[in-house]
Amino acid sequence: MLKYLMFYEDRGLEIAYAEGQYIWDSNGNRYLDMHTGHGVAFLGHRNPHIVEALVNQLCKVATASTSFRVRVRDEMLEVLTKVVPTKFEYVYLLNSGSEAVDFALKVSRAVSNKKKIVYFTNSFHGRTFGALSVTSNLKYRKGVEPLLPEVQQAKYNSIEDVDRAIDDNTAAVIVELIQGEGGVNVASKEFAKALRDITYKTGALLIIDEIQTGFGRTGTTWLFEQYGIVPDILLAGKAIGGGFPVSATFLPQDVVSRIESGLHGSTYGGNPLACAAVKASTEVLLRDSVAKQAMEKGQYLTNLLRMRLKDMRIVREIRGAGLMIGVDLRFEPTKVIKCLQDNKVLALKAGATVLRLLPPYMITLNDADYAVEIIGRCIEGFSRGNVA
Repeated sequence: MLKYLMFYEDRGLEIAYAEGQYIWDSNGNRYLDMHTGHGVAFLGHRNPHIVEALVNQLCKVATASTSFRVRVRDEMLEVLTKVVPTKFEYVYLLNSGSEAVDFALKVSRAVSNKKKIVYFTNSFHGRTFGALSVTSNLKYRKGVEPLLPEVQQAKYNSIEDVDRAIDDNTAAVIVELIQGEGGVNVASKEFAKALRDITYKTGALLIIDEIQTGFGRTGTTWLFEQYGIVPDILLAGKAIGGGFPVSATFLPQDVVSRIESGLHGSTYGGNPLACAAVKASTEVLLRDSVAKQAMEKGQYLTNLLRMRLKDMRIVREIRGAGLMIGVDLRFEPTKVIKCLQDNKVLALKAGATVLRLLPPYMITLNDADYAVEIIGRCIEGFSRGNVA
């Protein structure tokens, strides 16, 4: 019998059912999900509106090349237009965040006739060759280099470093305004503004990767709105499909006008099911004021964490935005994550020392109260040497 090739740690939990903000294991135990498949289930597990849309589309047309027109694609575009800045006149759907990154990098080099791409320390943009080339962590790169040539790493949140790195030979700069995998590191407003100013000055394209931060999670539809800037290329994924595997690259007319036909393609990209999922997810985003809920509940959860953990010297900082929260500890958090799971709360790691929380928007205040109490107990247990 075949064995599944595992690249993630086996958490020792068999998930049998999921709904909303909860999952149930094969023994019937319920867990509060603050992992959500690395943030994918932000709109909740099996959101009924999204499930209905997918089932309806599956009964009509499930597969079609983008060479052919399908009504659901036009319907998706009509709804999606309501949640992106007017600057972006085009969207291209792919299947994963890494693919969206690769496409954006290809476009940047093709339309600029430049090669240099600047990325940042502690960045994570994916594991395909293009995305990996602008991902900082050496453990993901070990054994597969050389990667793309003419990429340069700059220090995150350092205006001086980007002044040195970004020049007239730079095709693009790619950045996460909150680095998820890298440690829930938050870009300063001064840094973001400097990036926008320098890329305008040099003619480099500014790519903002909102694959984890976007679509309401951080308290606004897009995190860049909180910084008062607009990128040249916007990347989305994870939550945008409500659980269905899809990513999106948003592009302005002045970039698209310089793309040659045939530059890119995808067998499954923009398939009817993906379009149905994005349409329904966008409708949920608007109907349920998801970003507003994320902002309010995220503030409640963050304030509660700060009160509960304020006297613990082993907690360095609590940071993030909306429902993307990191608790930075003075130790590696794996044992705390196991303790949480033993107490029916699922969370994940970021960077070397950060406990990352990515709950769905429908999390309740009672859920937040319970989660914070368990987090507090688990961290206290570690500090006393009682976490197994």
